[in-house]
This record gives sequence, C-alpha cells and structure tokens, in this order.
Amino acid sequence: MKIKQFFVGLLLFFQFITYAQNIKKEVLFTIDDKTYYTDEFSRVYNKNLDLVKDESQKDLTQYLELFVGYKLKIHKANKLGLQNGEAYINELNSYRTQLSKNYLTDSKVTKELVEEGYNRSLKEIKASHILITVDENASAADTLIAYNKIKSIHDRALKGEDFGKLAEELSEDPSAKENKGDLGYFSAFRMVYAFESAAYKTPKGKISNPIRTRFGYHIVKVDDVRDNRGEITVEHIMILNPKDATTEESEKAKNKIQDIYQKIQQGENFEELAKQFSDDKSSSPKGGLLNRFGSGQLSSEEFENAAFSLTIQKPISAPFQSEFGWHIVKLIEKHPVKPFEEVKSELENKVGKDDRSRLIANSLNEKLRKKYAVKRDNKLYKASAKTVTDDFYENKWELPAVTKPFDGKLFVIQEKTITGTDFLNYVKEQQQAGIKLKPINKLVDNLYEKFLDTKLNNYYNDNLELEFPDFANVIEEYRDGLLLFDLMEKEIWEKSKTDSIGLQAFYEGRKLEYTWKNRVNATVASSTNIEVIKKHKKCLNKMLILNKLKKN
Repeated sequence: MKIKQFFVGLLLFFQFITYAQNIKKEVLFTIDDKTYYTDEFSRVYNKNLDLVKDESQKDLTQYLELFVGYKLKIHKANKLGLQNGEAYINELNSYRTQLSKNYLTDSKVTKELVEEGYNRSLKEIKASHILITVDENASAADTLIAYNKIKSIHDRALKGEDFGKLAEELSEDPSAKENKGDLGYFSAFRMVYAFESAAYKTPKGKISNPIRTRFGYHIVKVDDVRDNRGEITVEHIMILNPKDATTEESEKAKNKIQDIYQKIQQGENFEELAKQFSDDKSSSPKGGLLNRFGSGQLSSEEFENAAFSLTIQKPISAPFQSEFGWHIVKLIEKHPVKPFEEVKSELENKVGKDDRSRLIANSLNEKLRKKYAVKRDNKLYKASAKTVTDDFYENKWELPAVTKPFDGKLFVIQEKTITGTDFLNYVKEQQQAGIKLKPINKLVDNLYEKFLDTKLNNYYNDNLELEFPDFANVIEEYRDGLLLFDLMEKEIWEKSKTDSIGLQAFYEGRKLEYTWKNRVNATVASSTNIEVIKKHKKCLNKMLILNKLKKN
C-alpha cells in the first residue's frame, strides 16, 4: 500500500468518516472568508465518538480545538495552491471514479443477477443446440429469414425428428457436423446469458423456443441436469494415439500405457513416470499436474468423467482412452462448490463483465430517463440526422463544413444544454465501432438512443455529490486528507530532506544530548574454582603492569 493512501486512510478513519443524520446547520466558525458549520462538526464528532475509548478524548471543547486546527491546515494548503497540483487532481479523480461505481449501477438488479448466477451454478446442464447465424445489426429482412429457418427446424424437432440429425444437417455451428450439436455439461457463466437462461429454464428432455444471441438464433435441447461437481485438480500421464494411427501404432500406445500403469501398481512414483513418459509436454515437466477445472472446461468429456470419479480411497484411475489417446489420472484435490458468501464478490465481477451487465445498465438508463424527463427538439434532430450519409459505413463521413445551424438545444438535462452539434460529434466518433445497422436513418436513431443514455449517465455521475450527501462527505474528507498529506510533505518532510542549513543547526544544537556518559572498558571473568580465579587475577595484574610500562 502506498504511504499516501495509508496516511489518508488513517485520517478518514480517525477523523472524517461519514455519519448521516439531520443536524441543524449553523455557522460554527470562519477562516478568512470560508465558513464552517455545526452540522459537519456534529457529524464527525458523533461518528468518532464510537471509535474513541479514552473518555478524556470525548471532551467537546478539546475536540473542537482539534477540528479547528485541522481546518486551519486545510485552509493553508488551499492558500498555497496545493489543490491545483496535477498529481493531487489525478489521485482525487481516481478515487472518485472508484467510489462512484457503487452509485452508477442498479444495486437491486445486480443483487438479483448475482443470486441467480449462484443458484444456477449449483446445477450443471447437458444440452445440445442448433444455430442459424445472423448478425446483431442485420436488416429486418435478413433477421426474418434467419428466424423462419430456426422456426421451421424447431417445428420439425417438436414433431419428433432426431435433434442430433437435424443439428448435423442444418445447424450453422461448424462443430455440429462432428458433435451433432452436443455441448456437453456446462454451468452458469459458461455461455452467453440469453443462451444460459434458455438452457436453465427448459425442463430436462424438452426443447426451448427459438432464442436470439449475438451469434444468431438457437434452439436448445436439455439432455440432462445434475448437481454441480465443483472443480478438481489432477495429474495425468498421456500416451498419444492419433485418429489416423495404424492398428500396430494403436496397439503399441495401448501396451505402453499398460506398462506405465503396472509400474505405478508396483509403487513407482507417478510424477517421475509422468516426466519420463507423458506425451503432454505442457504438463509432463510438472509431474503431469493440470490446472484445476470443472465440467465442460476441457475438450474431453471422457477425461472429465474419469477424473471426477476418483476418490481418496481410489486416487488413481486405470488406463482409459479418449479422442486424444490413452490416459492415467491421479487425484490431487477436489474443490466443492463454495458457499454464496465466499464467492459473492467473484460473482459480482463476473456479472459486471458478462452479458448480464447490459440488464443492469438498461435498468439504470430507464430510471434516469424517468428522473430527468428529457424533451427532444425533433425539428433540430431531423435536420442533424439528415447530414449523416452512407459514408458512415466506410468511416468516411464528416461533419458539415458549417455546424452553426446545429448549435441549438437538442435537449436539456436540468440546466445542462446538449446541442445538435454535440450529437453529430458523437456520431462521428462511433464510426470507429464498425456498426453496420441499415438503413442509415435506423442507425442514426439507434446512435441517438445511446447518445442520450451516455449524456444522462454523465450528468448523473457529475452530480452525485448533490444526489447523495454521504458521497459528497466522503469525497470532501478524502480531498482534505490528500491536501493535508501534501501540506505535510511540502512544509515538513521535503524541508527535512533539503534544508541542509536547518539540519546542520538542528544537529549542532542537540549533539551534546547524544554523547556517551563516563564509561570503562572491562573484562569480566567468572569461575566456580577459587584457584582458577586467583591464577587469572595474577595474569590480569601482570597485563596491567605491562600496559603501564608501554605507555611510559
């Protein structure tokens, strides 16, 4: 942890932690033209009251003196212009950005999605699917064609046609030709959210309605549902046996794995055998150790099933064959599904990076649209939109040479005016995203909705201090803490390092305080034998006489 962060953290902890309550606001004192009020002092005092164990430190008058002294230091820091320092501004902005994340989301929706994700993770779904591809931004005509295709296949599957054969013949997922649409087992957060939801909401043995993802239209058949097996750590030895191997080569691979298994049965070290014989060159140097994995994370279901079947009583598998070759697996550790509280933060991160995050963003956007009730100037919007041409798709569109006609109010958020030119600049920036939605008027309408949400979110973020007093208090306290740190660094720590004259004067004025008192050099000897003591005493006396003679 950086010393500055630690220092500011202490200041916040001991002096300025948020405490929200209704306090009558009256002038407490002023420093030059800056006024400080009773509500801030009362809030800080009452909060810290619970942290102070020494009764003497709870004295109101004494605490007021500390409070005034603190504000005098902050006032001096401002007079020195420390609040304008680039490093100070960057650090304060960074802290505000981090703190604001808790306010720029719909906590209710986030909580629901996290709990849903955990509950789903307790089960594993074995499913097959059929895909008809269509781009997210495809035209309405192309989208309808894709939908009709998947609907036709769906109808055939419901009438009893073999799902695997339909997938093999009609699915546009390239892997379906080999696996007949079989996806194996998977759990929450392994598939895109819409697909995952369809799989978890479809009963075992049933087929879902057509669903849309960014890849196109799918239908999902749920083949099995089981409890989540958790994750597992294993070591393995593999002998390759390619699909195109001859009968002789296949027999040789089988015999080799059997010989290795016999060595293990005779007590030879598994890890050393893996280093010596395993054809998996990524794991053999580590004694065959693989990264921990769960169902559906490896490309071999046979391997996963063999690994999860191992127990403490039977930690090593017999040789078995997968599509890659022959294996022997050794159990290292099983990792069961963790309780909710242990994985809550991890799930919150996953939700934030997953398609689910769109639901959270959409929920907040909807609330902000209701909160600020923006009214658009449709005449100005139409005039602005007409300037956007098909050159956009080639990343060649430019703003009109004269933008003044579009400088009027497109809409207003509270007191903040957004112009038509602001919108056109946004459209120009979006060319880099490669959006292909057609026709161009539909694309512009789509971009306007995103532009509006962006501006609403920006305004909301910029005014969090007005919306949430507790947020404003924490930011103010952190700002003061940073200023005090910078003041101490400038006025004390830097001077102590650079003021050589001051350091010399400090040394000269205090050096006598650190001199040695009267002292002697002595040799101490001890013994339980009196004769030995007498003998050594004579020797010491002789040495003292010799030393005196040398000095003389």
